[in-house]
Amino acid sequence: MTNTHHLPLGKATSEQYAVDVTPESAAWGYSSLRVLELPPGGTHHFTAGDSEWIVLSLSGGATVAVTDDFGGETYQLHGRAGVFSGPSDFVYVPRDATASLTSPAGGRFALTGARCTRRLPARYEPASSVPVELRGSGNCSRKVHNFGAAGVFECDKLIAVEVITPGGNWSSYPPHKHDVNRPGEESELEEIYYFEFADHEGTPGLGYQRVSPSGHGHGTDVLAEVRGGDVVLIPDGWHGPSMAVPGHDMYYLNVMAGPGAERAWLICDHPDHAWIRDTWPSQPVDPRLTVPQSRLRSSGGTPTTPSQ
Repeated sequence: MTNTHHLPLGKATSEQYAVDVTPESAAWGYSSLRVLELPPGGTHHFTAGDSEWIVLSLSGGATVAVTDDFGGETYQLHGRAGVFSGPSDFVYVPRDATASLTSPAGGRFALTGARCTRRLPARYEPASSVPVELRGSGNCSRKVHNFGAAGVFECDKLIAVEVITPGGNWSSYPPHKHDVNRPGEESELEEIYYFEFADHEGTPGLGYQRVSPSGHGHGTDVLAEVRGGDVVLIPDGWHGPSMAVPGHDMYYLNVMAGPGAERAWLICDHPDHAWIRDTWPSQPVDPRLTVPQSRLRSSGGTPTTPSQ
């Protein structure tokens, strides 16, 4: 078993970014993730190039200025205290644009990207517009912030969501895959997992991530202990479970994109484990997961519903 697709903290850095995953570094075609750390008063400029980007706060706020051939707009990204503080607002940066972030108090920001062909307008989306979903039940309960999900926010190729898993629970379960293009049944999508964990009395958290070969693609095979700042690359394979150890809540950011003409998130459950979905209606959702009723979306339970 190889862990070449597991990039521990510090293994995916660049001169400008704490995490810098590109199509070139991942040896695939579409998905990107950068994690930018700005000191108080810090500014960062980047060029979108042939990719579209969502600028998302991991902690802190910033002013985001976007310029393209049609002019320029400046947006106030209010951000949040941290990834366990609820959804954040975000800014969409189209391909062929330039952008700058300035953070008076400093902060950490995820730039989720995907190579694309259509150029859509720059936009700001408030945190209040992000659908929040409780998915699964019992010890498979997790909370999903569907900020960049297909059918929620318009992009050309990019799909991005956040998942909060209480300590002791399993996410990305049942194991599932999206590595073959089967119209109406399964999408072909590359995926990046980026992890953070809640500390307990100063003790850092950790979790475990499994990816097993599906018979398609590269035969990706990973069993990794993951900690804050780690990345797992999933070009193919059954991925899941993502396990949070007891006492430490787990956060992960998923970034996906692929070659399909339709921007869709269709998955196939592992046939040995798909039955677990049938047990969910008889169990309560973990009470540690709370969402205001006005924000709540129902849990997915069909094989073509993402099981992140």
